[in-house]
Amino acid sequence: MKKVLSVFFILSVFAFWILGQSVHAGTQDAAPISGKVVETMNSGGYTYALVEKEGKKTWVAVPKMTITKGQSVSFKPGVEMVNFRSKTLNRTFESIIFSAGAIK
Repeated sequence: MKKVLSVFFILSVFAFWILGQSVHAGTQDAAPISGKVVETMNSGGYTYALVEKEGKKTWVAVPKMTITKGQSVSFKPGVEMVNFRSKTLNRTFESIIFSAGAIK
């Protein structure tokens, strides 16, 4: 029984550590993210778009889709990840919103 509890404790600590690394200070945005795409790229099954609205730029990641520079977009609210490291892009985003996708 002690062995089972020890394994459970270790797995729990590991899971919380992973979540802390992945969603450091993540927040749930209430409003959709919308604006004009000023930069976009695809990698690792995601489309990354830098969206600008009223001078404010926001990085958004969505499941892979076709987006073009200059296109007006609106994405579902998502979860912010701070200092997110994309291994496939070899890049760290200071802040990025992971959204379920575009609002149709």
